[in-house]
Amino acid sequence: MTATTVPAPIPLLEVENLAIAYRDRGHEQRVVHGVSFAIAPGEVVALVGESGSGKTTTAQALIGLLADNGRVEQGAIRLNGTDIAAWSPDRFDTVRGRVISLIPQDPTSSLNPVRTVGEQVGEILKIHRYGDRWAIAQRVVELLAKVGLSQPELRARQYPHELSGGMKQRVLIAIAIALQPALIIADEPTSALDVTVQRRILDLIDELRHEFGTAVLLVTHDLGVAADRAHRLVVLQGGRIQEQGETASVLRNPQSAYTRKLLADAPSLASAAFRAPRVLAANDAPERPGDFAIVVEGLVHDFPVVGQKQPFRAVDGVSFRVRRGTTHAIVGESGSGKTTTIRDVVGFRQPTAGRIVIEGTDLTTLRGEALRQFRRTVQLVYQNPFSSLDPRQTIFQIIEEPLLNFEPLPAAERAHRVHDILARVGLPAAVLERRPLALSGGQRQRVAIARALVLQPRVLVLDEAVSALDVTVQAQILALLDTLQRDLGLTYLFISHDLAVVRQIADTVSVLQGGRQVDAGRVEDVFLRPGSDYTRELIAAIPGKKNHLHDPLDTHTTHPHQAPGLLQQAA
Repeated sequence: MTATTVPAPIPLLEVENLAIAYRDRGHEQRVVHGVSFAIAPGEVVALVGESGSGKTTTAQALIGLLADNGRVEQGAIRLNGTDIAAWSPDRFDTVRGRVISLIPQDPTSSLNPVRTVGEQVGEILKIHRYGDRWAIAQRVVELLAKVGLSQPELRARQYPHELSGGMKQRVLIAIAIALQPALIIADEPTSALDVTVQRRILDLIDELRHEFGTAVLLVTHDLGVAADRAHRLVVLQGGRIQEQGETASVLRNPQSAYTRKLLADAPSLASAAFRAPRVLAANDAPERPGDFAIVVEGLVHDFPVVGQKQPFRAVDGVSFRVRRGTTHAIVGESGSGKTTTIRDVVGFRQPTAGRIVIEGTDLTTLRGEALRQFRRTVQLVYQNPFSSLDPRQTIFQIIEEPLLNFEPLPAAERAHRVHDILARVGLPAAVLERRPLALSGGQRQRVAIARALVLQPRVLVLDEAVSALDVTVQAQILALLDTLQRDLGLTYLFISHDLAVVRQIADTVSVLQGGRQVDAGRVEDVFLRPGSDYTRELIAAIPGKKNHLHDPLDTHTTHPHQAPGLLQQAA
């Protein structure tokens, strides 16, 4: 008796030798070079790489959403066996939403602010003639409930600004799954979200994948997320695949130097070693009042609410102390009170109650010019280097500006100070005549740090200062901050929602929830012995803890999305 060979199923998506170019000023620049990979029904494949690696451009080509100046130069994009690489926009409209859907990165800019949530979810149903107005309205409510939104009837009537970031991302997922597509492209779907919200969104995508058999192409720069969620990894650099394979295999034995670098720089994939104490006194030496650069006691901050007698309490009795020359982290999700706390610490606002003592001076007693001059002692580095630098100024002018505002120094001395601090942050003098647009994200953040340090402050407040950066650039900035702290004796107040980074850089930590401090102490103690359920949830949500996804694909099951006539019918 002759054994029967079962043919392997046709991949849902097969990309072969794909090359993509952009036209700029009459010249074409190839940005994706010969990329090939496949995705099976129900499988999660992660495209990983830094900014400029080509991952988003590749994803856009798969769904026919390249920019007007972009085009597929060569290669095939086979969806259910049909090559769609050369399809027109009109023809893509017939499968977009039905067979292949996109979850975009930024929920705030992806939703129309003047249309209700229900109208926007219903739009895809109208385009593909799902049913009459009543049927569409019913389906919208079902979808909003499916993605875990409470009170879905109410949410359908609300506008995007009335929803949180996580809720808006759920709306985008509802749009993406409305017609149960065969493939969902998730382009950095959680990069703007808090860690616990990120986990809930990724869990939701995974639940929907199990329910509908949908395949997922996960586009991300976060190796921890990819390690937890993908069956296979495709690593891109400069528009070329460096390596691809099963997730566990790539993590265990990366073949390319670039992949090894990404893995080494990813905080969530690093071993759980805690930072060695910055100063010996940070451990067991007796405490003396003069040891502390920052002392916050009983901090309270209320905001008036229009039409209500009771104010909103954003910060409620927060207290912490930071030893000179060490790093204290404040962590928590959006709305936890982190931003209000640091704005009080740098003197931007007066708290409702409490004391803030910086290097022996109580900020809450200062007013007017005395407060302005004191701000030289504590400087702030903002989150986004793309928006915190004036695009009209040269780098020299940006770094020099604080000196013009605070110190009447001769021009030659100002120039010397600018050159000196630029060298300290590891930038060449040649960048001084450039403008921010000509610099990379990491270079811009170095400029922002130089601007903060040019006044020779003793305390630096870093507000999510590395969250907008790629993992390798992030690692470089964290190493720079460590060196500067050692060399200049700086004290850092580090605000972050990323506990993996906090574990790497901080000596002590405060965990805020709803304006209250629910945990505090040495980082190692808080991580290993958290005192609150909320802290335990934050720690559990750190990505990168799984070795691989544990749901092997059933390659012998034919999913409805594999029906060979599906694409032809849609076209």
